Amino acid sequence: MLEGIHVTRISVRGVAVASATAVTAVGAVVGMASGSEGKTTQTVDVAGATLLAEVPSGAQAQTISDNIGQQATAQQASADAAAKAAAEQKAAEEAARQKAAADAQAKAAAQAKADADAKAADDARKAEAANRSKARSALTTTDSTPVSVSPGSVQDLARQIVGDDAQFQCFSNIVKRESGWDYTATNKGSGAYGLVQALPGSKMASAGADWRTNPATQIKWGVGYMNSRYGSPCGAWSFWQSHNWY
Repeated sequence: MLEGIHVTRISVRGVAVASATAVTAVGAVVGMASGSEGKTTQTVDVAGATLLAEVPSGAQAQTISDNIGQQATAQQASADAAAKAAAEQKAAEEAARQKAAADAQAKAAAQAKADADAKAADDARKAEAANRSKARSALTTTDSTPVSVSPGSVQDLARQIVGDDAQFQCFSNIVKRESGWDYTATNKGSGAYGLVQALPGSKMASAGADWRTNPATQIKWGVGYMNSRYGSPCGAWSFWQSHNWY
């Protein structure tokens, strides 16, 4: 506490005692001046006696001092608790700010990735469409006049391409049931085309741009398809017998 500002009960009483003593002294002087000579004026310091009686003893003063100390300690503890709470609140606010910033950064990164993925997918679709368009253009510039061959000739051609007699027989069993060895056969319902009824027929463009009119191209594609999907023409024929398709 600042000196000169807080006045304790004891210091106030001391001032009162001094004041009462002064008043008593003045009264005595006045009495002597106005009274008879030779008479002794007896004064009683009533105020001083009363106030001094109220001054706390040593034990009481210690108790008061202890109480003041406890109050000061309690006030300091309250101030420390308030400061700690303020610091914790500030730390929580800073953590929340940092989390919000991290969340915003993660969201921005996710959005950027999504945009990049969408662009890549769109580019892939455009490239695929361009390839299809290019393939269609190549097909339209290819001679579409069918090759004049008999079914027997197509079978001989297939035998040469397949090579193995057993595998050729399996290949023949499928082609006979799918197209009757007609390399221009078209399924009006599904759109499947050719000797092996490729669906769609444009798949056979991977074996040659003349897939519509050249049975050799269709045979090469058909044998490659059976080998990759079923292991061999006989594997494809085994599946066909169970499902009536391959």
